[in-house]
Amino acid sequence: MPEFLSHLIFPRESNNYRAKILHHTSIFLTIIALLILTAVFPLIKKDFPSILGVSTSIKVEELLVLTNAEREKAGIKELKLDPALSQAALKKAENMFQMNYWAHNAPDGTTPWVFIRNAGYNYVYAGENLGRGFSTSQDLVNAWMASESHRANLLSSSFGDVGFAVLTGKLAGEDTVLIVQEFGGQNLIAAEKSEPVETKTLARDIQSIKTFSLPSPSPLIQSANMSRTISLAIVFLFLTVLALDFVKMRNRRIIRVRGHNLDHIMFLLLITYLLLIVGKGVIV
Repeated sequence: MPEFLSHLIFPRESNNYRAKILHHTSIFLTIIALLILTAVFPLIKKDFPSILGVSTSIKVEELLVLTNAEREKAGIKELKLDPALSQAALKKAENMFQMNYWAHNAPDGTTPWVFIRNAGYNYVYAGENLGRGFSTSQDLVNAWMASESHRANLLSSSFGDVGFAVLTGKLAGEDTVLIVQEFGGQNLIAAEKSEPVETKTLARDIQSIKTFSLPSPSPLIQSANMSRTISLAIVFLFLTVLALDFVKMRNRRIIRVRGHNLDHIMFLLLITYLLLIVGKGVIV
């Protein structure tokens, strides 16, 4: 086994001083294996969701605590969890999955305020924040706070209530987790004198949404993490082998006619960066 690994990883006479894993046949077989995994993963997710699928550790209670912690830092009164806003958030999340969209307004023109009103919450001010694909509550709240419009919702003194919903499902053909945060402000005196005001920020919407956490079975393996982990492992393996190859050839003062290790290393580092970025959650 050590002899085989040396032949596979280190440049030596047995592999013509080029690690076997860097030969065209090895790279071709690696690509074939990745293509097979890409085809097999969806089948496993469909037929065995308890083994490979999507779940989340995000909890409504954590979101409420983290949201109020940010408001406390800013000297703003904490938000209260409101059942009606949580119901509105749940309906909004379900609607996004059902109509296959990722935005504040539905394709048919339905706005977030419709869900809030239908839930029986009478508001003067309302807002909504959306999150998708996050794995922890802290990462999500950090992303909201890093966005000017989402932060404006979180820290708005016009809101006194909040509702959350955390829901897993399939959006645009991809298994994911949607988080909805609905904000509401009820000023009884102002409500008698004026019509409800819908404030706007990002995408021109000042929206905050409360979320409901519906229990969902936790798969043995997270599909998104699995795909990215395998890809990163393969890239890291090639990076390591290329680096070892470069160092050994340089120490032995062997010059190759066709040697572009540094170019390949830079390219793989770019791929690594993209893989790390692509797996992160997004907000709107």
